[in-house]
Amino acid sequence: IVSIVSLLILMSAGLSAEIGDIINSNPTPGQFPTGLTSDGKYLYTVDRQTDTLYRLDKKSAEIISSMPAPGYNISDLAYDGQNIWCLDIEENLIYLYDFENGISLRTLWCPAEKPRGLTFDGEYLWVSDIRSDKLMQISTEDGTTIEEFTAPSGNVEGLTFDGQYLWASDRYTDKIYLIDPQRQVVIFYFDAPAPYARGLAFDGTYLYNCDYQADSIYAVKIIDTEILSRSDEKHQELIYTEQVRNYGPGDLVDLEIYMAVPSRRDNQDLIGQPQFIPEPTEFRNDQWGQKVAVWHYDRLVAGDMAEPTMLAECKLYAVRYFVYPEDVGSLDDIPDDIKDKYLVDDTKFGMSNEYMQNTLDKILGDEENPYWIARDIYQYLMENMYYELAGGWNIAPTVLKRGSGSCSEYSFVYISLCRGAGIPARYVGSVVVRGDDASTDDVFHRWVEVYLPNVGWFPVDPSGGDQASPEKQAAYFGGLSNRFLITTESGGGSEYLEWGYNSSLKYKFKGKVKVHNEHFGEWSPAGSPEEK
Repeated sequence: IVSIVSLLILMSAGLSAEIGDIINSNPTPGQFPTGLTSDGKYLYTVDRQTDTLYRLDKKSAEIISSMPAPGYNISDLAYDGQNIWCLDIEENLIYLYDFENGISLRTLWCPAEKPRGLTFDGEYLWVSDIRSDKLMQISTEDGTTIEEFTAPSGNVEGLTFDGQYLWASDRYTDKIYLIDPQRQVVIFYFDAPAPYARGLAFDGTYLYNCDYQADSIYAVKIIDTEILSRSDEKHQELIYTEQVRNYGPGDLVDLEIYMAVPSRRDNQDLIGQPQFIPEPTEFRNDQWGQKVAVWHYDRLVAGDMAEPTMLAECKLYAVRYFVYPEDVGSLDDIPDDIKDKYLVDDTKFGMSNEYMQNTLDKILGDEENPYWIARDIYQYLMENMYYELAGGWNIAPTVLKRGSGSCSEYSFVYISLCRGAGIPARYVGSVVVRGDDASTDDVFHRWVEVYLPNVGWFPVDPSGGDQASPEKQAAYFGGLSNRFLITTESGGGSEYLEWGYNSSLKYKFKGKVKVHNEHFGEWSPAGSPEEK
């Protein structure tokens, strides 16, 4: 019998369920559930208080049968095709358990200092160590460590294997992570169903998670044709200003100010059209299709100031693209018009530079999957660059050799390497909500979008993701927070914005002049008092 909670969840999810959404929910047999595994037909869970293993119906969580646990503090379970491995965190032992007969067949010493999660990958066991923050692959013969790498977060309590990838649940971040054990990176993650995620299981269709606080087992959707998720709506108003002041004593002549006009994107909805004060002289589009408002001033004498302003009301969203690497098409599937536009070289990219070409060979080898090409280049920058706002925008070869750069310079390097590998790439620029919803931004931010066949344009922020945490690295590969109003989309060298974004200007002058130029965005919360 499906619980009332399950019915309500199914009714609310309907056909719009996304990856990470709850499909089904049922109470656990006991009040202290820890481990979880599946043989494909049934679920198996263990309860810390009753010290009992339960075989459950997948849909209803009805108890089919039960057996005493082989230890007094079983943290997680793993099914190996015939028997169940049980992780005893009190004794730091792993038991091979025959559930049908209630007999422990073998015992392994666990090499982790503080183990929690356990799973079986078809040949070896995997265990999480919350003291060293590692995931460890160990031998089923004697517990010897085969390989280990940094866990996505600090408190992985549950593990499962889906035949290709590891899944890990974290009780503190309240997230579930998809991990490639070969490259040792997090592909994506989503929020756990409840506050204290413990054991995980995979039955070939759904991911199951038992929660220690909610005392429930959740079936979670992990396969869907809809790969985009939007959340955390933020309703904001922006006043963006470009100030040009002539201190003289000469005159500015033929001054033109350009301001990028934002449009609807996956991460943002515009409420009405942006308003401009004063009205622009005209609107133009550059070679990338970017629309700009243009103000033309014949003359700006000493002491005068031009101050065009854009007012925009928008709803901003956190977005996450759930992309499995194997679902991405081949390089041959990329449309020719995208290739023609976004695979070309330019001054900031230096794609033909020998150092850039040698670096690509070192990064990629014979890799042909566009997802992994883009991800491997991204991970290379994580390991070989660090963020430094040193002033100026150097070309990609110079920045990569130096090993440091600003967000713009990271973008130039990443675009250069991606284009050199056959992945179309462009950059986007934005005005940023800095901390409080009522805030000022005069620094702004730029990152990259790559074109993945079968996916489309996909956000990658190499400077934002340059962090030690695998979770943080994954957050910036295919994800954005709800802080950005993207104004500018460009392949570089715009006839109006040049290599900048948001706004720019051009002028001539007669006599000696001193020009002061500022640009800044003023944010404030919009909407009803309840929204604010």
